[in-house]
Amino acid sequence: MFESIRKNKIESGFIICIFILVITLIVYYICNALELGLFSIIIALCFSIGTAWGSYYYSDKIVLSLNRARPATKEEDLKLVNILDALMLSSGLTAKPRLYVVDDLQPNAFATGRNPENAVICVTTGLLEKLDYYELEGVIAHEMSHIKNYDIRLSCVVSVMVGFIVMLSDLFTRTLFWGGLRDRDNDNNKANGILMLIGLVFLILSPIFGSLMQLALSRKREFLADSTAVEFTRNPDGLISALEKLENDPNQLEVANSATANMYIINPFKKDSKDGRKKTSNIWSTHPSTQDRIEALRNLK
Repeated sequence: MFESIRKNKIESGFIICIFILVITLIVYYICNALELGLFSIIIALCFSIGTAWGSYYYSDKIVLSLNRARPATKEEDLKLVNILDALMLSSGLTAKPRLYVVDDLQPNAFATGRNPENAVICVTTGLLEKLDYYELEGVIAHEMSHIKNYDIRLSCVVSVMVGFIVMLSDLFTRTLFWGGLRDRDNDNNKANGILMLIGLVFLILSPIFGSLMQLALSRKREFLADSTAVEFTRNPDGLISALEKLENDPNQLEVANSATANMYIINPFKKDSKDGRKKTSNIWSTHPSTQDRIEALRNLK
């Protein structure tokens, strides 16, 4: 676990550096296409550093806003509050995560925040209504595992940054079709040709790059969070039963989006095969197969 935490912290710093580089290049092209001259690189650097800073410190607020989450209350969500309180001692967390609820029929949950001291656990109303005490305990323990392992920092920062990159790629496309490249002297035309090529490369690859980053972050961490959750609860059956209910629930998550899908305990996008059976995970899946996760949990008994 300690090795995983150390690795997550290193990967977070590495991803932020890559993000700053990618954003700088895309914004520099856009500014140059708009004929802002020497100010292009200054604007690009300021924008990339500013968005990286905002992604780190405000990623939890952005994610909660995207998912239209509201704070949980003791009056309405007493069972949720009591489960969190009971798990605080066994989890070893020193700061209690804030609780949020999304009004949606699909049972699902995620954790977010930049560190355990600024962590959030968010569940859907469907989860609260359809799971019993021990199943809900297993899900909350799973999300607390993500918090303790610092998975939340990595997944949240990546989700927000991928969104920024996709947004800038769209802006790049609009700049291109609005005639961003104007006739200039030959030297400038050559420079713009190089920038055009770089911009096109990032335009095409940035969504794929973002997806690959999300996939790399999700799979192994789900297995680790499942096993750590069992250490907290001493009850693998609760989480196994919860995963089965979540997998078999037919409801779509209305607030789901591709940028934050990897943060949920199971993929919020329901994709069934034509014969009615659930598809197994493939290289583009944001989550490992639920059946594989259940099998791993049964092996812990």
